Amino acid sequence: MKTPFLDLRAATEELRGELDEAYRRVMASGWHVLGPEVEAFERELAAYCGTSHCVAVGSGLDALHLSLRAYGIGPGDEVIVPAHTFIATWLAVSATGATPVGADVEERTYNLDPACVEAAVTPRTAAIIPVHLYGQPADMAALGAVAARHGLRVIEDAAQAHGAEHHGRRAGALGGAAAFSFYPVKNLGALGDGGAVTTNDGQLAAAVRLLRNYGSRVKYQHECQGVNSRLDELQAAFLRVKLRHLDAWNARRARLASHYAEELADVPDLVLPSAGAEASSAWHLYVVRHPCRDALQQYLHRLGVATMIHYPVLPPRSPAYQGAEQAARFFPVADRLVRDILSLPMSPHHTSAEISHVVASIRQFGERGRLAV
Repeated sequence: MKTPFLDLRAATEELRGELDEAYRRVMASGWHVLGPEVEAFERELAAYCGTSHCVAVGSGLDALHLSLRAYGIGPGDEVIVPAHTFIATWLAVSATGATPVGADVEERTYNLDPACVEAAVTPRTAAIIPVHLYGQPADMAALGAVAARHGLRVIEDAAQAHGAEHHGRRAGALGGAAAFSFYPVKNLGALGDGGAVTTNDGQLAAAVRLLRNYGSRVKYQHECQGVNSRLDELQAAFLRVKLRHLDAWNARRARLASHYAEELADVPDLVLPSAGAEASSAWHLYVVRHPCRDALQQYLHRLGVATMIHYPVLPPRSPAYQGAEQAARFFPVADRLVRDILSLPMSPHHTSAEISHVVASIRQFGERGRLAV
């Protein structure tokens, strides 16, 4: 039996009628950039997250970058980021001229460790970017307390956490601002690229709106050096369709996560993810740990189970940051995680039979698979 890691065609097929209607609506309107579909999507996503404002932009990276710029963060500033995350979190800081400062992550959640954040604060620190990695919310209460003690901004990297909750509040409303990505593989994914900033800060929202459109509110009048980062009407229309299904699709993910947890709990050496009592994960990815990760991955591949590693290289270990002060630092937990983590198939469109095949294959490895590698 073949179990793909992800098949985006299944999502498109399930919603084909609604997506076709959205396409026809945009084509008939004759408006393709920053029009009524974008405005409607911004209202709907803000309402979904529980914020006053949403500003749609071109990508998740832009959402982070423009949030930082809107806060006035730039050269001379430091921003604390997780050592274990996708490199976009670091690149957004670097794009402003500020310095990303890595902090280690928690063993249980893989998210920023508040104690490590506290230790990383300096007089130059301007902000913290907690990443809700793999859909699991970071400890925003503890991180918010650190930020409050030191007068720091908090910007959520919610690129993988559409619909996740922490103490009953949705990701996107847990910091001063939040950055979402709508890259096609996300829980709320476009049929192209896109991103958004959510916030309750009207001044911040206005600043991001200005920056995303060449620094202009009125055509040919440019108040600052902005960029071109605008979600197009067609993607906004598609995202409006998918937003209506997000909770139902997340519920499917949660059921598959429970399936994994129940059937794999007793597998030797296998560490399963934990959402924590205070959080509700969006289960963007289901990431396990195993001391023989590479052998396990090879074994599963031979049995038709596709897996991935998110992420095999820490940003401070990447050539992009070679020579930076951060590259020489040691992050005990993060450095260990990248040797052990493995992402199993997870999506709203995987069947119970497919997940059962993954489970059976992992159990086989636990019983005799190492001898066959």
